[in-house]
Amino acid sequence: QVQLVESGGGLVQPGGSLRLSCVASGSIFSISAMGWYRQTPGKERDLVATITSTSTTNYADSVKGRFTIFRDHAKKTAYLQMNSLKPEDTAAYYCYAKARLSGSTYYLDYWGQGTQVTVSS
Repeated sequence: QVQLVESGGGLVQPGGSLRLSCVASGSIFSISAMGWYRQTPGKERDLVATITSTSTTNYADSVKGRFTIFRDHAKKTAYLQMNSLKPEDTAAYYCYAKARLSGSTYYLDYWGQGTQVTVSS
């Protein structure tokens, strides 16, 4: 199995910054993509940003120019740098990884437990 542990959430004022981290562990052979999704109560989980093994990135339109995703492949860690935060960024943020376990021939999707980000004055 793959465990994803997020950290870095919290309360921040509008215009402030936060950096989320997600560390993957387990019997991992390789990770093809990692990313972040977010969800508010009563709504679906939405894409925030993803990054592939070749560092190709994809962002939701609402965060382009404000958020940056990057990876440390050796540490199996993904980061989400969030700047110019807005109240509408308030959500639970979930780490995502598409990973292949040692001894396996296929990739599966894995999710972290989530970390809360609240943007409020």
